[in-house]
Amino acid sequence: PSPPTRHTDGRHAMTASRLFHGDARDLGTRVPPGSVALAYLDPPFAVGAHFSARTSQKARAQGPVAYADVWPSFDAYLSWLRERLSAVWPLLSERGTLWLHLDQRAIHEAKVLCDELFGRNAFQGEVIWVPGNGAKRRKGPGMSHQTIVIYAKSDDFTWNAKDPEMRAPFAATSLSMHFKRTDKDGRAFRERTIRGKTYTYYADEGRGVGSVWTDCPAMIANTPLRDEATGYPTQKPEKLLSRIIRASTNPGDTVLDPFSGSGTTLACAAALDRTFIGSDIGALSIRTIKRRLALRKVVFEFETLKVTSTRVRGEVASSASRRGAPEDSRTDPAAAKKKPTPQRKTEKRATSSPKR
Repeated sequence: PSPPTRHTDGRHAMTASRLFHGDARDLGTRVPPGSVALAYLDPPFAVGAHFSARTSQKARAQGPVAYADVWPSFDAYLSWLRERLSAVWPLLSERGTLWLHLDQRAIHEAKVLCDELFGRNAFQGEVIWVPGNGAKRRKGPGMSHQTIVIYAKSDDFTWNAKDPEMRAPFAATSLSMHFKRTDKDGRAFRERTIRGKTYTYYADEGRGVGSVWTDCPAMIANTPLRDEATGYPTQKPEKLLSRIIRASTNPGDTVLDPFSGSGTTLACAAALDRTFIGSDIGALSIRTIKRRLALRKVVFEFETLKVTSTRVRGEVASSASRRGAPEDSRTDPAAAKKKPTPQRKTEKRATSSPKR
């Protein structure tokens, strides 16, 4: 591997935040076990398609291929995912959590896989994220949500339920009906006694956001009209990642994103005073992240790990990350402009579906 290159704005001599160009399965060679407070994984969804980036004012479909999400079989996809989940889990601290973000194509099988790898008791729940893009489907319900399953290394995992980002205002009806008392500081509150124990709720603290998140629209991250958007496909909104980071880490903690894509997790971690570790196998992803972090004057170290890929019908598959572009597009810039010919899908699960 090449030696680390320090990126700095001149205000800091050193930094612990790091970005790697390489496969998620190799992070254990650089990241100490037990050092990560949060691992957010947004891997391939097993869509069975190529995803292009918007690098100019032209339509995204005319841009370079950012990554290929095509697999010889669904079993091959699960085998690939197993290897990377197994590599990330040991990096978590005893208070750490792993968030795995997928949709209906693979989330159910991935949940069973995680139960097997981490233990069913490690499962702490799931978040239903509604991107707000709508959905089109001729038969059956239109899939308008994605699912994030959460696993914890121990029962003593970090969970900041009182963080403002994890709260939402009470409904006006609830406020008028229940919050009729005030304390000595003038704060409206109510008390509830459940099984002999009395709980106090303050109106200004709001209620917990729950497990269905509808207030983090994906459009903000995917329109050229907003500064947040990078043009990278399937970019997640900063509000979503900021909430996840604030819920499960504290300032100074380390956040890991092994499929960094556009760098949203890394940018949010830096803004929230967390150290980040990011990686991606795709050259376009790495360029996008470097540019995004440089614009924000974020300090980090960069290193290239050994990049390996297995060619399957001209695609990067079982040993490439979600963000890995077709192999030729990493070695020949002109090839990145060419769309690989779509391959016949070998599994029904891998067919194309509405845009995410």
